[in-house]
Amino acid sequence: MDPAGPINPAVMPSTFVPGVESPQDRSESALWFAFMGRELLLQTQGESVVLPTGSALPELTPVRTQFLGELDGRPCYSAELALEGKLPEGMKVEGLRRLYGVLSDEAFAIAGRAYQIIEWDRTHQYCGHCATPTTQQPHERTKRCPKCSLVFYPRLSPAVIMLIARGPALLLARAHRFPAGRYSILAGFVEPGESLEETVIREVREEVGIEIKDIRYFGSQPWPFPNSLMIGFTATYVSGEITPEPAEIADAAWFTKRNLPDIPSKASIARRMIDWFVSLDL
Repeated sequence: MDPAGPINPAVMPSTFVPGVESPQDRSESALWFAFMGRELLLQTQGESVVLPTGSALPELTPVRTQFLGELDGRPCYSAELALEGKLPEGMKVEGLRRLYGVLSDEAFAIAGRAYQIIEWDRTHQYCGHCATPTTQQPHERTKRCPKCSLVFYPRLSPAVIMLIARGPALLLARAHRFPAGRYSILAGFVEPGESLEETVIREVREEVGIEIKDIRYFGSQPWPFPNSLMIGFTATYVSGEITPEPAEIADAAWFTKRNLPDIPSKASIARRMIDWFVSLDL
């Protein structure tokens, strides 16, 4: 493949080096992760799509751009596009959730990073304390108020997600916002002053009214919808009857691997945790 040509998201190289300082020249090999609202811009090539490169944004003047780093030496940029912009022929936009499995894992991860940085840049143009226009710092991903010196880092919201086991069964719940029939494991945001383990205990107690033990770290996943870091844990049921919190949980129950309901897509750590549990010899 010509290194200066379009790149097929399904076969992207896998070495990404984050960066803040952009090269002086934006080469034709540069990859663009450009968003119109929450949707990623793609070039169509027959039945497939590719990420725009170099000069592939001729009619779309970005509101703001940000350097992301390099993918196998190719500069990567994010771009915020005007919502009222008209798409050139041969281009389309698609929601990021729908692109899991269409984009490679590397492209999906960089696109998620791009979206979060775009949102941070867009919402921190002015100081939240004194309303002075902020300035991007040259050597790190921060904005600084030149008047009161307040510094703004990209927003990151830590959230725990937990798989609760009771012998061969796992606890799944339906939030009111889920599609009809969809169940998943419990999750919730970390509150100030809490450890992650304390958040797991509190969220389980609040959402379904049971007690747990043996809390163990499973893994994590950045989740750019809009700016979460999902931190996964497993735990074991101790006591209590499932009592769904009515404002958040429509239903909750124990399920075995043989009677699973509709569960989240493979894009999520929730699915990875459920698949792990199903693989166990229980």
